[in-house]
Amino acid sequence: MGVKIRKKNGKWYVFVNYNGKRKAKCVGVSRELAETVRRTLEAKLALGDIGFLEQAESKPTLNEYSDRWFREHAEIQCKPSTVYSYRQLLRLYVKPRFGDMPLDTIKRDDVKAFITEYSSAGKLSRNTVRLMLSALRVILNHAIEDGIIDHNPAERLGRLTKTQKAKREATALTKAEAEKFLDAVRAICPEQYPLFLTALRAGLRRGELVALKWGDIQFGENEQDSNRFILVQRNYVHGKFTTPKSKKNRRVDLSRQLRQALIELRDVQLFEAFLQGRNSIADDLVFQSGAETIVDPDNLVSRSFLPALEKAGLRKIRFHDLRHTFGSLLIQDGASLTYVKEQMGHSSIQITVDTYGHLIPGADIAWVDRLDSKTTQQPNATQAQPEEEAYKEDVANELISWRALRDSNSRPTDSKSVALST
Repeated sequence: MGVKIRKKNGKWYVFVNYNGKRKAKCVGVSRELAETVRRTLEAKLALGDIGFLEQAESKPTLNEYSDRWFREHAEIQCKPSTVYSYRQLLRLYVKPRFGDMPLDTIKRDDVKAFITEYSSAGKLSRNTVRLMLSALRVILNHAIEDGIIDHNPAERLGRLTKTQKAKREATALTKAEAEKFLDAVRAICPEQYPLFLTALRAGLRRGELVALKWGDIQFGENEQDSNRFILVQRNYVHGKFTTPKSKKNRRVDLSRQLRQALIELRDVQLFEAFLQGRNSIADDLVFQSGAETIVDPDNLVSRSFLPALEKAGLRKIRFHDLRHTFGSLLIQDGASLTYVKEQMGHSSIQITVDTYGHLIPGADIAWVDRLDSKTTQQPNATQAQPEEEAYKEDVANELISWRALRDSNSRPTDSKSVALST
């Protein structure tokens, strides 16, 4: 109980706790000023002057404060995609419930009821509910730092984000379906074939695809040279160039088929640059619109991707599912989870396991059938039977396969492992 000062994020705050009445105020970046205010308030309390605690200070509403937060913080420090996500979540879910409420009137029970309503109804996925809560929580945390409120009613409510709506699993094309899709692309939009091949053979997100530059590609001396890769270091989201989703660059191996397709495209663009008097295209975009500008990702989906799916007679999937197809085919061809994580650019291997773990070869009813064969009595214990010899051979083959799947070498060299890149 009394008056204390505390520094948070470069600013000094004065906190008063007197007979159950609390007040917090940001006084700026000067410690000397904070000490002066503290001594002044302590003197008032000693004389019984508590009028400053009785003053009703109007607090901003969530609408008012969130606009200030976007202007002074989010638009300066956050990626455009993050800002867009926060705006959408607040506009669609949070502001209709809390927008007109002063920040200090938002109670924990109100937030719990709000989250439970969306979770129990099964209207939204758990991830959407979690992000919705996160958007509210981050704004209220900043309100604490600004001395507007002294606690966050949206903290530690993650357990309430469980929802009845089924989790959406990654959708992927089979190898045959992927080839049908590429055939359709060649038929209706051949100029986009290298782009869609890159999506299927390198697993780049659509923003990473359209932001790719020739200087990001290492072709190697020839197709036998293993030093061939794409350096993913750029993304294009909501009209702005930014970093990849994980904020880290990654190297994606360049398959032989993709290398050849990109070399053909490079030669065409290099020739056009020579005609313009330029001898380098390192800073040029790999995939360009007809006007030689960046490809609009939304137009790419509506004008090329969806028509190609229809032409191929395939079900409607998301453009992002081409990335899932890349990961799925790697797994099914025997690539290790560590290798897939590196190629996909996942922040942790747990994400890779959660997304693609069910595709790991080996989930086979034959495993439980072998339990039966192990307990079956052989007619002659001194002489190996044909079934036993066959069983031993099967087990040996399974062991070899098991070891291959978990090989720590992230670059398989056998012909089956590189089937995807040929």
